[in-house]
Amino acid sequence: MMDIERKQADLIDHFVKLASGQKGSALGSVIVEATSHPSLFAFSEILAVPSVAKLEGTENSVYLELLRLFAHGTWSEYKSNSGNLPQLVPDQVLKLKQLTVLTLAETNKVLLYDQLMLELDVTNVRELEDFLINDCMYVGIVRGKLDQLRRCFEVQFAGGRDLRPGQLGSMIQTLSNWLATSDNLLFSIQEKIKWADTMSELDKKHQKEVEDRAVEVKKSLSLKKLHTVSRPTLTSEGSRRSTLNLVE
Repeated sequence: MMDIERKQADLIDHFVKLASGQKGSALGSVIVEATSHPSLFAFSEILAVPSVAKLEGTENSVYLELLRLFAHGTWSEYKSNSGNLPQLVPDQVLKLKQLTVLTLAETNKVLLYDQLMLELDVTNVRELEDFLINDCMYVGIVRGKLDQLRRCFEVQFAGGRDLRPGQLGSMIQTLSNWLATSDNLLFSIQEKIKWADTMSELDKKHQKEVEDRAVEVKKSLSLKKLHTVSRPTLTSEGSRRSTLNLVE
């Protein structure tokens, strides 16, 4: 994964520098090249380039919209708005379908084949599985398991897409909620540990008391036994003499 991330960073840096030195239709060509590149899946840094932002409201603004689509959109969104966007080349179509899988994996870790075929315009299961294996898992943007019996793709890992406008606040809130839940869980675990330690100490104390009592009982029994054995006993001769003394 580190190699993929490093390659992404290098490509982003390359296209940011390239876009920074272009404008107008030349900048449109850079955007087409970036969105066609087979190893680039993040575009927010290119969107942030001042010369790219200046395309807004110009005759080349369609390229800005195209870049926004690849940063945040899906194949179905392109189809519904294709009349207002440049026609995609095959590499861009493939890229947008790959990005669509990433978007679906953001919210659901079990992707049904029927849903995928509808979203990706794939007509049969064989074609879908080939796409998931060769163009998604082999490329490294997702990992998962194909389940032909249940007709679904179980997502184990999926690369993240560029954040949509306003999504950062929602993500911060989600992470804050997760952190609060983790803190509460940690506190609860610590309290249970304290309780367990207290109960353990009580058990040890009780066990020590029982052992001390047992020692005392053993000592007591030993003393009684010793006392019984050491008491003087009268012999038959002694008993006879005592009787004679009483008669006299």
